[in-house]
Order: sequence, then structure tokens, then C-alpha cells
Amino acid sequence: MLTIGLTGGIGSGKSAAADCFRELGIRVVDADWAARVVVQPGKPALEEIAAHFGAGILLESGELDRARLRALVFDHEVERKWLEALLHPLIREEIIKALQGSPGPYAILESPLLIESGQSELVQRVCVVDVPEALQLERAGARDGNTPEQIRRIMAAQLPREKRLARADDVLDNSGDRASLRRQVEQLHQEYLRLATGSND
Repeated sequence: MLTIGLTGGIGSGKSAAADCFRELGIRVVDADWAARVVVQPGKPALEEIAAHFGAGILLESGELDRARLRALVFDHEVERKWLEALLHPLIREEIIKALQGSPGPYAILESPLLIESGQSELVQRVCVVDVPEALQLERAGARDGNTPEQIRRIMAAQLPREKRLARADDVLDNSGDRASLRRQVEQLHQEYLRLATGSND
């Protein structure tokens, strides 16, 4: 099946673009959803994380304290690499399972770290949702309440905009309104339908 990777930096509107594809009846598999699944209570990965970082990494409910974990690994490359080595293969397995069950002519893999994590190997095309960096800062700040400094640190940990665009087969310019984004998604949808039909011949 034709699988499209959908990615973009923080505040780019990747989720809004994914919603547009969903409204067209296309299965969207969210890598963030897969990342939450693999650390649910009772999963081996959560036990390993608790053993590594200590029981304080868990909430009273037994669930992972994701905010605390992010704070622990964000500025510590060794810890981040340990966590990625544990979770990335498990997340990949969940994504593959979800994609294999997709109905329809093609599927979307929505992932903020599509290229950085190697998940781009699971797709045939890469679609980048793009906005100028000033707009990223503005939208991410309005959405999450983060300071510009926090957002810049997250942006610095993601692939630079130029490199992300260099890997793109398709680009959705989300510097306009939702209607503009939807029109672009509908155009790409027609192109993906053509590619999916051709790939099945």
C-alpha cells in the first residue's frame, strides 16, 4: 500500500493537515499515539524506564510522567539516546501494525520526527507541512503556552527547516488559513489517489 509520511516542525500545523486527510476518509497513523501505546502500564518498556530513571518517573496512577521524562532527557544526550534505543524499535512495530490494517487506497504516517527517527523508511513519499519560523514560534506559543526560548530549544532538537524541505516530495504551505490548507490537501489527495491506483496496476 502507498504510505505517505506527513511531518513538520513544532507549530507548523501538521495535526491540522492530518485532520484534513482524515476528513477525506484516509487512515492516519499518528506516531505520537504509537509512542504512548508502548509505554502504557504493564508494558515492558515502562518497567525498563522506571528501573532506569527510578520510580519517581511514574505518576501515582502508575502511568509514565511524560513531562518529567522529557525534562530529564531533553538536555542529556546520553539519556535521550538510551531512551530512543529502547522506544524507537517498539514504536516502529506499532506503526507497522496500524498501517497494515489500513483500509483505503493509501495511508498517512503522521510523525514529528519522521526523518530524524528513521520512520521515513516506512513511507514511499514525504509530505512536509511548512511555515516560516516566526510563524512557528507564534503558533506554538499560542497553542502550548511555551515561551519563545522553550520553543526555540524544541526547534533546535528537530531537523532544521531547510533540511526537512530538502527531503520533501510534497510541501503543504500552511502560512495561510485552514481553508487554504484544506484546498492543498485536497489537491494532494487526488495526486495520491492517482499514485495509489498506478502502484496497484
